[in-house]
Amino acid sequence: MKEEKSSHFLASHVAGLPKSGIREFFAIAATMKDAISLGIGEPDFVTPWHIREAAIFALEQGKTSYTDNLGLRRLRNEIAKYVDCNFGASYDPSCEILVGVGVSEILDCALRAIINPGDKIMYHEPCFVSYSPSVRIYHGIPVPVKTRPQDAFSFNMDEVRRAWQPGCKAIIINFPTNPTGGVADLRQLEALADFVKEKDMLVISDEIYSELTYEGKHVSIASIKGMKERTIFMHGFSKAFAMTGFRIGYACAPKELIEGMMKTHQYALMCAPIVSQEAAVEALVNGKSDMEKMRDQYMRRRDYIVGRFNAMGLDCSLPKGTFYAFPNVSRFGMKSMDFAKWILDNAKVALVPGTAFGESGEGFVRASFSTSYDNLTKAADRMEAALSKLKPA
Repeated sequence: MKEEKSSHFLASHVAGLPKSGIREFFAIAATMKDAISLGIGEPDFVTPWHIREAAIFALEQGKTSYTDNLGLRRLRNEIAKYVDCNFGASYDPSCEILVGVGVSEILDCALRAIINPGDKIMYHEPCFVSYSPSVRIYHGIPVPVKTRPQDAFSFNMDEVRRAWQPGCKAIIINFPTNPTGGVADLRQLEALADFVKEKDMLVISDEIYSELTYEGKHVSIASIKGMKERTIFMHGFSKAFAMTGFRIGYACAPKELIEGMMKTHQYALMCAPIVSQEAAVEALVNGKSDMEKMRDQYMRRRDYIVGRFNAMGLDCSLPKGTFYAFPNVSRFGMKSMDFAKWILDNAKVALVPGTAFGESGEGFVRASFSTSYDNLTKAADRMEAALSKLKPA
């Protein structure tokens, strides 16, 4: 009897989604002994001890229950203070802040709350791998905006206007940007603000890397006059506070948008884990010095690895934020994926092909410097030795 396949039960819009280019590539890398990974976007620091202690203490006190769907009120109060102080936007913790399971879930809630089938959502690329697939999952149409190395991978308003189409409802922005380290200054954000007001659009602003800004001061589009009303500000604890496994993110937005997002969150996940929320309170109250120490280490690593990339012939601009470098590998005449496979085979160094972050990433690879200085040194030495045997195209 012929065995029936169950694939026909899958929704067509899900069956057609690509797998994450990052995870698919690192499944290959994981099989290689002694490979050095510069790929995973996760701090190599352990969560600071006092934040872990707060989680342990919460358990010892028996805090194992559900919380309000919006999140612990004490945490929302601290988030409101933190966002007001650091991002220049004031939110009511009673109804304008939602705590979720990481920024990924917060983005999911936002898109489910705003997309009607056929709505178009703009985003700049190269970008975080989930933006376009997440839009498609909810029957929206992703509209990419190309960013360029000559603009330091910040958005160019000419490209934004060129990409815009009737029916565009929102634009997702992520500054500092994963994977390029690009940032946006006040002048650029004001120009974008004027554009979205002109087109009556919403901004979904993913600012998870904001504390890891190395050049100048981070500016949030939510702080610009008239933009708080049309912005969903997203942030979390994974990157700046090294709390990836705690899975806590949050959104700040007008009451009506938060209420819609809360409904999607409520029916899918109920609430974020209470222990993680208790740890997040401690991070906001007492975690600033830890965050600054980690940022200083990232900056030192950034300067080192970017210098090494340029010395070995991989043109690489200095990222102004995040913990990623985005060197250009096109001089060797290989596609990004081919180069990443070649360097893995010949240097045992795992990088992420730029195309994992959209078609605009072709010709580049992403290297995370959220690993030890010693690992960066070894990886750079291996790559330099391997590339010395490879002639430019």
